Formats: sequence, C-alpha cells, structure tokens
Amino acid sequence: MKNHCFEDEEVVSPAPAGQPDDPFRRRLLAAGLLAGASLPLPALAASVGRASGSLQHFSSLSTSTEDLVRVGHDYASQLLYAWGDPVSDGPRARADAGDDAASQRQQAGMHHDGMHFFPFMEYGKPSSTHGLLCINHEYTDDGLLHAGGMHDWSADKVAKSQAAHGVSVIEVRREAGGWQVVRPSSWARRVTADTPCRIAGPALGHPAMRTHMDNRGNLVLGTLNNCAMGVTPWGTYLTCEENFNGYFKAPAQASAEHKRYGINAKTSGYRWHEFDERFDLEKHPNEANRFGWVVEIDPWNPGQAPVKRTALGRFKHEGATCTLARDGRVVVYMGDDERFEYVYKFVSRDRFRPGQTDNGSLLDEGTLYVARFDDDGKGRWLPLRHGKKYAGGALTAESGFADQGDVVIRCRQAADIAGATKMDRPEWIAVHPANGDVYVTLTNNTQRGTAGKSGTDAANPRPENSFGHIVRWQEDGRDAAAEAFTWDIFALAGDPASANPQQRGSVRGDSYGSPDGLWFDSNGHLWIQTDVSASTLNKGEYAAMGNNQMLVADPSSGETRRFLTGPVNCEVTGITSTPDGRTLFVNIQHPGESPSERADPGKPTAYSAWPANQFSEAVGGRPRSATVVITRRDGRPVTG
Repeated sequence: MKNHCFEDEEVVSPAPAGQPDDPFRRRLLAAGLLAGASLPLPALAASVGRASGSLQHFSSLSTSTEDLVRVGHDYASQLLYAWGDPVSDGPRARADAGDDAASQRQQAGMHHDGMHFFPFMEYGKPSSTHGLLCINHEYTDDGLLHAGGMHDWSADKVAKSQAAHGVSVIEVRREAGGWQVVRPSSWARRVTADTPCRIAGPALGHPAMRTHMDNRGNLVLGTLNNCAMGVTPWGTYLTCEENFNGYFKAPAQASAEHKRYGINAKTSGYRWHEFDERFDLEKHPNEANRFGWVVEIDPWNPGQAPVKRTALGRFKHEGATCTLARDGRVVVYMGDDERFEYVYKFVSRDRFRPGQTDNGSLLDEGTLYVARFDDDGKGRWLPLRHGKKYAGGALTAESGFADQGDVVIRCRQAADIAGATKMDRPEWIAVHPANGDVYVTLTNNTQRGTAGKSGTDAANPRPENSFGHIVRWQEDGRDAAAEAFTWDIFALAGDPASANPQQRGSVRGDSYGSPDGLWFDSNGHLWIQTDVSASTLNKGEYAAMGNNQMLVADPSSGETRRFLTGPVNCEVTGITSTPDGRTLFVNIQHPGESPSERADPGKPTAYSAWPANQFSEAVGGRPRSATVVITRRDGRPVTG
C-alpha cells in the first residue's frame, strides 16, 4: 500500500453528545455537494460562481499501453474495493473463482461502473473521511466469474452470475494509511438480480407489468446491467438499468415490441433462461417490461427495498443526472445508450420539499420529455404525454398507447412518434455546477453512412463517427424545466494526426476517443472517461490512442489534459469525490477483457493481471474490476 499524506487531516468521530445525527439532513448534504443536486441553480451559482475550470493545477500524462493504473507524479493511487472483496464480514474471493453464489452475495460484484460517495455528518458538517460508497456492477464475464467458465453450465452458476450483478453499498473511512472499507458494517449491503424491488409510477399495476409470479405488477426480483447513476436532492442513489435485453430469450418470432428493444431468441449469451424461467419470454412474456428502468436506492436505509421509478421511462438507461428547476421542481437528464437513440429529461410535477420524508414520490408524477436538436443550434423538449399529437402520430389508444403506463413502457416507440433526434449513443450527462449548462457524451456510431440508416445532422455530423463527441446545451432562461434550449458541439473526439480529416476531431489538448463517463467537480472542471472496446483499442484509427483514460477539461476554453490511464483492455468509468475534493474514487471496469467479450477460462490472465500485478493486497488469479482511490501526495485537493 502506498503512503498517503494529508494536511489539515480531519478527525473522524461520531456526532457529539447533544448533537444527534440527523439522517435526513445528512442526505441533503450528501447530495447537495455534487453537481447542484439539491440547490436551485441561482442559489448554486452564487456559491460557486467563480468556478472557472482552469487547468493550471493539472499537467498532461502520456498515453500508455501498460497493464497499470497510471497517474502523474504528484498523485498516488490505492486499491480500495475489487470484485470478490467482502462487502462487510463475508468471505474474500478465492483466486480460482471457486466461490459459490452465497459467497458472491456477500462480495463485490463484477464490472464496477457508476458510483457516488455519501458522506456521514460529523460535528454538523459532511465528512471527507467517512462515508458510504454506492457502486454499480454492470454485467459479468462468465469466463472469469466461474471456475471452468461456462462449461458445465448449471443453476448454481446462474445464481452466482445473478449475485455478481447489481449494486454494492459499502462503508469507507480514511485512516492514517489510506482509505479502507469498514468491516463489519451495519450499513453495508448488496443489491443483486434477485433482490426484491418495488415498482412505482405510471407502470405500477399495468397489465404489461404483470407476470405469473406477480399478478399485481407491483413487485419485481432484481436489478441488472446497472450502468451510470444519479443522486437525488434528498440524498438517495439512482442506479440505471442499461442493456437488459441481452438477458432475455424471446420466442423464435420476436414481436415488434421486443425488436425495438433488441430482445431476440439469441440473447447475449448469459443463458439465465436455461435455469431461471422468468428470463424465458415464451413462459413469461412480460418479464422484460420490468427492466430498463431507473432504480432508487436509499443507502441510509439498508432495510428498504429499491424502487423502480417508471415515470422516467423504459430504455437502456446510461444515467440519471439530477438538478433543480428555478421553481424547485426536480429535473432528471438521461441518455439511451444505443446507436440512433435519444436524450431524455423528466420534470417533476411538484417541488422539492427540504425536510420532508416523502420526496421520492416526486419521481412518480411529472412530464417525461425527449430532445430534438435542430440544425440551427436550437432545440426543443418534446413531451411524451398520453394523448399528445405529433406529425408522426399520436400517443393515443389508436397507436397502442392506452395510458401513460403504455407511454413509459414503450418509451422508445413514443419518442419515435414525437420526432426526436437520433443520436450517436447518448451516454453520461453532466450539469455545470455554476451556470447549469448540460453536457452529454455521444460515444460513437459508425453506421450513419450505412444504407437504410439515419444520415448525418448538425448534432451528429460524422457519417463514420469512430471517435464520438460531446454535445452541450443551455436551457432557455437557464431554467432546467424549460422546453427549449440552444446547443453546440463542445468537442469532436479524434486523433489530430489522422490522415482522414473526418477523424481528426476538434479537441484542444490531449486527444481521446469514445467518451463515456462525464462528471463535474465543484470547481467547474469537466472530467471525461473513455470506453474504447477491447476489439478496437490500439488498432487502426485508435493505434496512437493508448489504453482507455480519464481526462480533465476546462469548459470555457475547451482545453483538455490527460489525467489517468488504465490497464490493458479496461474501461475507465465511474467517478466521485469527497466534499473537500482531496479524494477521487475512480472505477476500472473489465481489465483484460477479451476482444470476444468472454474470457477463456483456461487463460484468465491472457490480456491482463490487474490489479494483483500493481497492488500487493489484491486477490490474484484473474483480472478484477475495482475501485481505486486517487489523492495528491501533498494532501491538497485533487480537484484543484
């Protein structure tokens, strides 16, 4: 473990006598310290209006093909929480992956993605040394997850795969030697693909949500393919179900509804349906409708069931970024991560009420919108409201939308009718903490020039968009609830040395491709994380790019500097910080991923041995997704 030095180190202690811990106040502060989640934009701008995003404290790191996490000389990295590490007082993973499902339920899941740090309150202020960390576990590589991989496939292996999905809630504390997971912890828990969840919002009790196992349509087992995330103003965690389609086996003749969401008879190779019949749509045709939602988890209430908030629409959710409108209504920005899909936002009907205990219901009533980016740099938010008429049709019973439940369940089809702009894989969305400008990553799309596909438009200008881009917009009146906005392209990613002018991009400073993760720190720096696939990394147009990376950008100037590079074939994704900015938590997903996506169980370290090759305390035997801690060696804030 590397040595960490901190100046003005904060003493960690419980609330003193006479100052009882207030869980609700703790939640408000936990949320409000990041991205303006609990403050109206005008009030927030007054508090951080001088945030310039200047990069004067950051130097550039070179590209890398090493099997390591690399940061600059002024910084230190530490391994915190890897796949197979105990959540609380459970067993630690075996190096040969011989753990069973019961053990996996007590361990970190696979493929860490979005996350957030929720600080405890100590002496009346949010702690930067003690908190809860919520971490998504997106999917599994069953070639690595099991001893023997997918050979001798069984109900036990399905149960372990399901246990490796979902979310971890862990308690973390900074000690003299660095950050540690607190074990045992009464706060810690795992949410998996078998955890009972409530359904709320317009789809609650809807006929399309009912199954043989739940004939009322109000409960569902599990959450899966948990990708990016959001944080509510009341201090809860929003985890987002993305590529849920690949877990379900459709009938040989898949319906139009299934096809619109990419559900087919082939599946994505998880093979859960062979031993868990709810993933066989011939037997349970509505089960797939119960996934593809934003799921709310209260980290401060381990006994409370997660809630699927259906008013936010059903699609391949990449994230759910929260802010407040000028009048206090809650606004949630979301991307649908697939080629030619859409950008959405939800605006609550009612206002956020500080101090109230039922703010979660704000996400059940409101208006869901989808974005149209016009070629003149203007844009409109198109309401997906039952009964609404558009040139392409109407969201009425005649078009198959009998009520708002149908609209949210068949959200993609509703957005098609509205005439929204088909985007190049909308992923993470971030809101500037001072001025409210909104940024979205469009990871890539090489199919716009393909016959029968949508052609280019101003917001998606490249027919062969190998490198992706970032679009930025400003809501009219700087009000997040506005129905109109102006937009521009913040950056076209690419290689400035490319012989192909279409692929050179417009990035000022260090180049990158396939932007994915996106996050603002409290000083107005825009952090960008990349997700180039293992089959593309360091090949062809990406030959000079190196491994996936994390960069920091100045939104005012567009200048970008490389801050971190990841190990071989990983994705860099998920970022959060302590309130004082002295600690960054960053996730490394699927190091050593095979270009064929599932590892050869006989050669688990064929591409990477990380993190055991870098951190002596790591369990070896195979590469492991993990959360790393980044600090400055001089103890100053990492965020400048």
